Amino acid sequence: MPDDARAPHFVKSFEHGLAVIRSFDADHPARTLSEVAQTCDLTRAAARRLLLTLADLGYVDQDGRLFRLTPRVLELGYSYLAGYTLPQIAEPHLERLVAQVRESSSLCVLDGDDIVYVARVATRRIMTASIAVGTRFPAHVTSVGRVILAHRPEEEVEVLLGRAELKPLTERTLTTPDALRAELRRVRRQGYALVDQELEEGLRSVAAPVRDRGGEVVAAVNIAVHAGRNTVDSVRHDLLPPLLATAAAIEADLRITDPGGRITDPGGRIRDPGGRITDPGGQITDPGPAASPGTATHRSSSSRRSPAPEA
Repeated sequence: MPDDARAPHFVKSFEHGLAVIRSFDADHPARTLSEVAQTCDLTRAAARRLLLTLADLGYVDQDGRLFRLTPRVLELGYSYLAGYTLPQIAEPHLERLVAQVRESSSLCVLDGDDIVYVARVATRRIMTASIAVGTRFPAHVTSVGRVILAHRPEEEVEVLLGRAELKPLTERTLTTPDALRAELRRVRRQGYALVDQELEEGLRSVAAPVRDRGGEVVAAVNIAVHAGRNTVDSVRHDLLPPLLATAAAIEADLRITDPGGRITDPGGRIRDPGGRITDPGGQITDPGPAASPGTATHRSSSSRRSPAPEA
């Protein structure tokens, strides 16, 4: 729209800030300052101010010359989540897992020192934790956080341990850097993390890593249970195997998903996140499952720390 057609209240700088966020996508997850300026038709000076402002607010991360969005962008609303491939791919697998084990399951990513919930399927129990997409918890004290940290570079982990507030949340919480380093080494060796009542009394959780097509751990999936319902041994023996299978299934879908979020099969057919299947010529061969009234999952963008965590 031409500038002279804008409403009097239109804020051009805000438009530029949103344009910078939109310049990052699946094909361009990282950009240099020059690339952002060129894509958004901005001067380098203007692009730099906007990127540094977004970085100060926690929406952009800088690594040398490259800038990337952070998961905090999820807090801007469901519109971002709807275009974020990983939660879309993971949710059907989480639903099957929850139906199998009858416990809640979530997918989380790392954002700074916290983990952020990006997908979640809750059990239908009367008493269950109130967790929403966008909820955050300290990474070092959660099973999902430890799984991700265990596969991060050592220097990155040391920075986190140096600045994290290692205060006891329960009598079982690990509160020293040495104890956490040892636990992260153990998690990396065994391939999963089990946290027993460290975040909250009565809460046990187990998490497994989720790797992208390049083999990098980009997220973690968990099952959280009441300690009164499940012993540590039962979590390992009864819940860990289906959890690992679910993580593997999510990874398998990630490997065959193109940058647009569509899943391809060996015959060249494409399945989009809504379940529709098209042939290589673009013809729809299967419209996918019809949505039933009342089956939509409600998501919240709240970033409050829940009083009843499931991490």
